[in-house]
Amino acid sequence: MCGRLSQYRGLHDFVETLSMPQAWRNNIGEQPLGHYNVAPTTQVAVLRVDDAGPRADLVRWGWRPHWASDRAAPTNARIEKVAHGAFFRAIWPHRAITPVDGWYEWVDEGGSKKQPYYIHRRDGRPALCAAIGQFTGNEHNGFVIITADAQGGLVDVHDRRPVVLSSDLAIDWMSGLMPSEHAEQLLLNLGEPAEAFEWHRVDAAVGNVRNQGSELIEPVQ
Repeated sequence: MCGRLSQYRGLHDFVETLSMPQAWRNNIGEQPLGHYNVAPTTQVAVLRVDDAGPRADLVRWGWRPHWASDRAAPTNARIEKVAHGAFFRAIWPHRAITPVDGWYEWVDEGGSKKQPYYIHRRDGRPALCAAIGQFTGNEHNGFVIITADAQGGLVDVHDRRPVVLSSDLAIDWMSGLMPSEHAEQLLLNLGEPAEAFEWHRVDAAVGNVRNQGSELIEPVQ
């Protein structure tokens, strides 16, 4: 996963996908977000559950521990390492869902520049991406999306993919009640398969983060 996504729908659509009837604390607003070209360090809508119930917040995409100030904050965490490595140890228990409408990858097809592709759920629903983060309400807040090896046709677009969960598993993931070993196995084995997604070429304009229109996700030849 290269580090660019879209998040243009709003909380109503995300909650409808989750099928959670509880009242949400909405800190992202009522309107569609309208973000078609989201880059790292951007504030992104993140869904999670704390002691007072479900909530939606805008959180910076990217996180690093305080002792790793010599490197850029990564936006993604590999499932093969995230549950056991020291880098993400502090936030591994703090689980969330990042609902995205899709994400972009760039593919070398032999031209002078790589060709961007847009990947999204085949059924048109938001993709519920497993995430972890720091949500303490200060300048160190941030989150990362968990990734796994790509499968099926997705391998032709990129060798990594976000771990996308079904609505039931996303609710379990956010609950915080799942033991660490169970959470790791869920991510390794129960993410949505490649067949749940489709992808198409899009215009090279998506390479400029200042471009934000809905035309960025439209297919091109």
